[in-house]
Amino acid sequence: MNFRGLIGVSILAQASLCHAGDAITVYSQYQAGRSAQQSANGIAIVSHDREYDIAKGVSELRVTDVAARIDPTTVSFQSLDREEVRVLEQRYEFDLVNQRKLMRRFVGETIEVELAQGDGTQVISGVLLSSDDGLTLQHEDGRISSLSQWRNVRFPALPDGLITKPTLVWRLHSEQAGKQQTRTSYQTGGMAWWADYNVLLNEQDQCQANINAWVSLQNQSGTGFEQANLKLVAGDVNRVQPAPQIQYRTQVLADAVPESAAAGFSEKSFFEYHLYTLGRSIDLPNNSTTQVELFPAVQAVPCEKELVVDGSKQWRYRGGVNTDSGYHGNSSMDVAVYLRFKNDEDSGLGIPLPEGRIRISQVDDADGRVEFIGEDSIAHTPKDEEVMVKVGNAFDVVGERKRSDFKIDHNNHRMWDSYEVTLRNHKDEAVDVVVLESLYRASNWTIENNNAPFEKLNANRIRFNVSIPANGEKVVRYTAYYTW
Repeated sequence: MNFRGLIGVSILAQASLCHAGDAITVYSQYQAGRSAQQSANGIAIVSHDREYDIAKGVSELRVTDVAARIDPTTVSFQSLDREEVRVLEQRYEFDLVNQRKLMRRFVGETIEVELAQGDGTQVISGVLLSSDDGLTLQHEDGRISSLSQWRNVRFPALPDGLITKPTLVWRLHSEQAGKQQTRTSYQTGGMAWWADYNVLLNEQDQCQANINAWVSLQNQSGTGFEQANLKLVAGDVNRVQPAPQIQYRTQVLADAVPESAAAGFSEKSFFEYHLYTLGRSIDLPNNSTTQVELFPAVQAVPCEKELVVDGSKQWRYRGGVNTDSGYHGNSSMDVAVYLRFKNDEDSGLGIPLPEGRIRISQVDDADGRVEFIGEDSIAHTPKDEEVMVKVGNAFDVVGERKRSDFKIDHNNHRMWDSYEVTLRNHKDEAVDVVVLESLYRASNWTIENNNAPFEKLNANRIRFNVSIPANGEKVVRYTAYYTW
């Protein structure tokens, strides 16, 4: 079977283009490790004002310039001119015409088929008997043609009940006839936004970072928007979701915003969230990703590079008492490299940072080119909070963790669990490493025989700060004494 086109009736469901000036508010939705296409499963609220000629009494109004992925249960319609206009019924029609539906509807009807004939075409007509496994036609003289290939099919008309665009239908009651300004709002799928942060790291004199941020806005809603008024909201909002649940972000209807060619995003608190309003209109074509600067680049943000080894991170305290002597013994460990900076005014920031992806780069002094060195994701981060991102794993610093002793006294409900964490530095300069350890055997514990000072982070985590000389080695030893 070969459908190469259809002449006479346009049956393709084209994505409509909504009118200029529509107001759109998009939910932020970013999930680390997912592609941009996978992350575009968020939603948006679309609000548009239109003037319609509404008849007196009961009448029907049909609107086609809506997103193809509209949620019809969220549609709201109101007259801005006459409060007494009532919506008696509303319906969403989505039985869009396609080739298969047309063929089924025209079984028993006469159609025309174009066939290839040398460099030209031959047109034959007949009653369509079947469209399964090719076309079967009966001609006026009773002959039957069975066609496996054809160029085009001509249909006399579009059958009732089939439409070319998703259509909202309202049954209205109005006391007066005439043109009325109306407002329609609805929720649509296929739209999402997240922040993309670019960090240029400078370690020459001290750790500093140049940071800029972009909003990545994806539109796969099935329609494009021209000169739209855009708002974005960052913050976690609870929504009813079928299992498995997906966390979306809050939304509000957007109002018109002032137009300026250079205007960027302005930010303000909104309920328990943060609202970002773009100060100019924007085009959002269907099936596109648009990037807009979130805030101007910030230079020389003070930062700190930290090497962290956490050999017991997967063995957190789960409750009760664990007396298994072989539980989580020896292991080699990666030494992770983290970059941290403070999101405060003294650093040149001090603004709410929406969740998203953060990429870190550094200049190669040999040729002045910028090289990528790692990326991570950040959660919504209020001002004056610390941002910590993982860049990667250190190449020249390695770690090893082993249990050096284990003793248990069942009669007196106590045990001793001893460890050695060995760190080797293959650099020509000294490095500082943070060693994190989990106390996962029981809730009551003390640290004994430690050869380095430690800090208690929480009920079951401790931290050692270790300095390792150039091309040297350092061993951290301690015993966790548990009672229950």
